[in-house]
Amino acid sequence: MPFNRRQFTQAATALAAVGTSSMVFAADTLKIGYVSPQTGPLAPFGEADKWVIDQMNTAFKNGLTVGGKKYDVQIILKDSQSNPNRAGEVANDLILKDKVALVLTAGTPETANPVSDACELNEVPCISSVVPWQPWFFGRKGDPAKGFNWTYHMFWGLEDVIANFTNGWKTVATNKKVGGLFPNDGDGNAWGDKELGFPKPLAAMGYTLNDPGRFQNGTQDFSAQIAAFKKDGVEIVTGVVIPPDAKTFLTQAKQQGFKPKVITLGKALLFPGAIEALGDLGEGLTTEVWWSPSHPFASSLTGQSAKALAEAYEASAKKQWTQPIGFAHALFEVASNALSRAKTLKAADVRDAVAATSIATVVGPVKWGGGGPFKNVSKTPLVLGQWNKGKKYKYELTIVNNETAKSIPTGGAIKAM
Repeated sequence: MPFNRRQFTQAATALAAVGTSSMVFAADTLKIGYVSPQTGPLAPFGEADKWVIDQMNTAFKNGLTVGGKKYDVQIILKDSQSNPNRAGEVANDLILKDKVALVLTAGTPETANPVSDACELNEVPCISSVVPWQPWFFGRKGDPAKGFNWTYHMFWGLEDVIANFTNGWKTVATNKKVGGLFPNDGDGNAWGDKELGFPKPLAAMGYTLNDPGRFQNGTQDFSAQIAAFKKDGVEIVTGVVIPPDAKTFLTQAKQQGFKPKVITLGKALLFPGAIEALGDLGEGLTTEVWWSPSHPFASSLTGQSAKALAEAYEASAKKQWTQPIGFAHALFEVASNALSRAKTLKAADVRDAVAATSIATVVGPVKWGGGGPFKNVSKTPLVLGQWNKGKKYKYELTIVNNETAKSIPTGGAIKAM
């Protein structure tokens, strides 16, 4: 039976008396869940999330209209603590306790995969990012013929990172001997996979890969790997490691007299804080660049260019821009766009709207069912960057190869270390 105004006022007053007046409006609140690593070794991936969510609270301050009805927007941030089990737990909390309409997640397979799995199982729509699509899709036992029903992903793939790394290496005179650092985790197992990862394409290009085998994250001793690389005359080091492991490896390599010409690592070298922590070891390191102020894209939500978004972060957070800003922002762009097109807040209607997305975001175009290898994957562009002594900050990331994404301008050429 619908309330009349007097009954509504009485109910609101009664609830206010026990401090729960917000419950009256709960039905008119659209909840978006966000899971990322706020703490633990993967925390640099989530460093900018609170800033982005503050920005989104401003963007959504007047609410969001879904199916002709206006809703207040509540964004609920959960910390995966860099732990896959924890990521799955907090995703279930968002779904079962908070009753979110949509889940967003980012920051390596250790966060995005268990969150995506929880959403798939509970039939709640989810958009994920900041995981190469192979560890996200195949790491979750995805069937290329079927794909997934509730989970959608936006990022680049291993084919893109391999192309960028090797495009950079080709411009430096080396003996084409590569040492691989692939840990025993979702990324390491995918990057080192003989079929899906680096070994096959490197061999086809005439590189020899020395892969000493998987190691555990948090390893304190890389002597065995360094000895193997030295014995083999390795001149290029690559892999995908967490920031603390990169510091351990690079420090020990210097101590043990191992001096490769090129060091190109995924994951560990993405963040200015991690590079600064390396001191003088940071100069000349190369890494993939998924987003930067140089990217020629703008936000569909705020109209900010990539450059303006990075500058806003630096001015407000008093820190150097970091790559995940762009993708955290873009996840909300896609969420807002999909929700505004959804017929209702029913899970299937939101999911159908997500699947039909085709928009230009601050990280580039996002489109499922045509923008990637499978219906659940939309690929975004990737280039190669190098950390050099900076003007404003101690080290700054310069784009040094854009052969796979010509629209993103370079700022210089790769230099041997």
